[in-house]
Amino acid sequence: MQIPLTKLKAVMLYLANNTNPRHAGKTKFMKLFYFLDFLHVKKYASPITGDQYYNLDKGPIPTVILNMVNELSSDPESSEIADSIAIEKPTNSLMQKIVPIRKFTNDDKKLFSKSEMDTLQEVVRRFKDTDTNSIVKMSHKEAPWKDTNYRDPIPYSLAGRDSDCLYSEKDLEILNSL
Repeated sequence: MQIPLTKLKAVMLYLANNTNPRHAGKTKFMKLFYFLDFLHVKKYASPITGDQYYNLDKGPIPTVILNMVNELSSDPESSEIADSIAIEKPTNSLMQKIVPIRKFTNDDKKLFSKSEMDTLQEVVRRFKDTDTNSIVKMSHKEAPWKDTNYRDPIPYSLAGRDSDCLYSEKDLEILNSL
């Protein structure tokens, strides 16, 4: 993964602070990262986090980010992200709710380029009130998930197969190999 930890925590804070708390579970959080990275690829030919995504049942999953969130859930004291988000487990629910520890600040905002901030805002605008099942179904309509097999890595270049991508798959392959 190519994103600095400070910036990754700022992404987590932004998403956690700007998602409807009713729908702020771990699965949805992973889909927000997918849409964040792949929307940025479709518009600007590069991801924001650079995490490796895999095709799993509930859609594309960012591996390093998922591992960090899982570590937070199992061992909050040693987690690198415990100062940004927390996980609550509501009674009578399987949901692992993502909760921000603090507000997203202007100092956090300074970590992002204009295109990255615009993409964060667009992802939140589109999915803020979307429930988990709906965002999973939306991710299943995307070429990167449709055109890979279960448990296979998902190359960012597959975003070029979607009609809303400004670049071809070949262009993305070339650009991401540089």
